[in-house]
Amino acid sequence: MVKLQGKLIHFTAIILVMLQLSDAFFNRNVLSLRTGGPIGQAIKPVINPNNLKVEGWFATASGDRDPKILPSLEVRDIITKGIVVNDHTSLTEPEDMVRLKDVLEIEFALKGKKVYTENKKLIGKIQDYSIDDKSFLIKKLYATQSLLRGIAKQDIIIDRNQIIEITDKKIIISEPSEKVSDRSPATAPAA
Repeated sequence: MVKLQGKLIHFTAIILVMLQLSDAFFNRNVLSLRTGGPIGQAIKPVINPNNLKVEGWFATASGDRDPKILPSLEVRDIITKGIVVNDHTSLTEPEDMVRLKDVLEIEFALKGKKVYTENKKLIGKIQDYSIDDKSFLIKKLYATQSLLRGIAKQDIIIDRNQIIEITDKKIIISEPSEKVSDRSPATAPAA
C-alpha cells in the first residue's frame, strides 16, 4: 500500500513471465546496445543440469574464431532479432568462467534424454523444453512417447517440480499423483 495525497492506495504488481521454446535459444545473433548491430552469434545454450538453468551460451564473436561464452547475466533482453547485450565485453573467454567450468565441459543437452518414472517406467524422450526468458530457468519439458506407444497416447508435459533426478542418460520424474479417466464426467449432475 502507498499513501498518496492522504489516501491509501493498494496496488498489485503484475509480473509477466514468458516461456519460450528451446529453438529461441539456439543460433541467435548477439546484438549490442552500444553499436546497434550484431557483434556475434549465440550458438547453443549452456544448461546447468543441477538446477536446469540456462547459464549462458556457447558463442562466437564477429571476426574472431576463438569460442566465447555469453553469460546469461549479461543479457538485457531477448527479441525476435536476437539476444541483446550492452557491448562486445559481454562475450567472455571460456577459461574466465571458473564457476561454470564443470558445466561447460559436459555440454549438457536435454533433447533426446529418456524420461522414466521413479518406478522405472519409460515415459518417452525429451523433444523440447520451455524456458522462462527472465530467470532463464527451464520450466517445462515436453516428452514424446515411442511410435508404438504414441499411437494411443498423447505427448507429456513435465513440470520442473516433478523432476527427481537428472543424469547423463535419463531424467527421473515422480509418479503422477492421480489418474484421470477420459470417460468420467467433468462435473457431477445437480441433485
